[in-house]
Amino acid sequence: MREVTHFIGGRHVKGTSGRFVDGFQPMTGEVISRVPLASKAEVRAAIENARDAQPAWAATNPQRRARVLMKFVDLLNRDMDQLADLLAREHGKTVADARGDIQRGLEVAEFSIGIPHLLKGEYTSDAGPGIDLYSLRQPLGVVAGITPFNFPAMIPMWKFCPAIACGNAFILKPSERDPGVPLKLAELMIEAGLPAGILNVVNGDKEAVDAILDDPDIRAVGFVGSTPIAEYIYTRGCAHGKRVQCFGGAKNHMVIMPDADLDQTVDALIGAGYGSAGERCMAISVAVPVGEATANALVEKLIPRVEALKIGPSTDASADYGPLVTKAHLDKVRSYVDLGVSEGAKLLVDGRGFSLQGYENGFYLGGCLFDGVTPDMRIYKEEIFGPVLSIARADNFETALRLCNDHEYGNGVAIYTRDGDSARDFAARVNVGMVGVNVPIPVPLAYYTFGGWKRSSFGDLNQHGLDAVRFYTKTKTVTSRWPSGVKEGASFVIPTMH
Repeated sequence: MREVTHFIGGRHVKGTSGRFVDGFQPMTGEVISRVPLASKAEVRAAIENARDAQPAWAATNPQRRARVLMKFVDLLNRDMDQLADLLAREHGKTVADARGDIQRGLEVAEFSIGIPHLLKGEYTSDAGPGIDLYSLRQPLGVVAGITPFNFPAMIPMWKFCPAIACGNAFILKPSERDPGVPLKLAELMIEAGLPAGILNVVNGDKEAVDAILDDPDIRAVGFVGSTPIAEYIYTRGCAHGKRVQCFGGAKNHMVIMPDADLDQTVDALIGAGYGSAGERCMAISVAVPVGEATANALVEKLIPRVEALKIGPSTDASADYGPLVTKAHLDKVRSYVDLGVSEGAKLLVDGRGFSLQGYENGFYLGGCLFDGVTPDMRIYKEEIFGPVLSIARADNFETALRLCNDHEYGNGVAIYTRDGDSARDFAARVNVGMVGVNVPIPVPLAYYTFGGWKRSSFGDLNQHGLDAVRFYTKTKTVTSRWPSGVKEGASFVIPTMH
């Protein structure tokens, strides 16, 4: 069994708190690691290390900082297979899906290589008599990221790559469920030339999170996870004067118009609803067919596809998806299926009895499909985060739009249609942060920003893209005047530029 460490000051450090949790291999149910939970003192040690290292890194010119990320991208590509295998074994997603997880993080690393261009300030010569005016973007100092289990490569890189490119030092608190890849990423950053102390990784639970939120040397915190925890971190971090961005839960709808290509739509729903066992904040969890004819035709095509899903171990290249991350999460998702039945939804496909020969102790759940789901049901209101798709029928376009707009979450949404007017109207009026038109999972590319609305997001700046530069820097404006030898005497009125 592997003993996981922290990564502080450029080296692996054993946990000293005396508190540990087991790390599981979801496809077999075996305990494969022992993960230390950091104490407040251990978190403080990492922060002090980062605080001491950060000034020299901030003083390093932006192009040299970017070269470290260039080398890091090369190393990620070199070790892609090894990283994907480790990620799949710890998380449960298939190796192919794990590669996608790493690739989407790598793309933000590539974007961050160009951050020197985005750090350029503004300059106005002769803004007043002999006065020049200019602005600077400067790093915040030490910043932190608290990241979830479902994307253990992508989301850490979404946070630490732009933060480090901007000249900050970074404290990463990854999920204790799959810490292997975040630690490997820290190793690769050191190999790429990052000075020790600029990226530190501490494993932990609420004690470590609170230590980060309360520490005066942490200037900003980013989080991705459930909405209740996002709200807690946002509230506590802001109360301590920190800049905070928190991304929470989701209930992503796909509206299917009567003119949609149903074969294309079903392909999209199968992948977006059941990929990664539904453990994605951008998964489609509610299908909204418009009109009874559309709904009936969708159900007819969807049932056999859900029944034919291939669930297998993470190492099975032919599997559509693998196990859920833990036994506790498997039990939680199963309880939602039980709840849906008791609430009166029609369970068209029941995956609760699924068992995989040779992997009976793994955390597997077959695909589940509900019809007749209504907005008053908990399975509609709450994020299930598993391979469960609900069909909520709508009589017309306005009803479908209202379903999307009235839900408390506003992370992602999609519409499938051949009609440009419908798509354009939907994109303009839907109260959701990320919209797909005939695209089921509308995660923007790295040079745009990622973020939801309503109770899917807390804070006014999104992840990656230009918002990442804004989040990880502060603006300083300098008004400069060099004496010309003319004495003007004291002035007691507000300065003006004329």
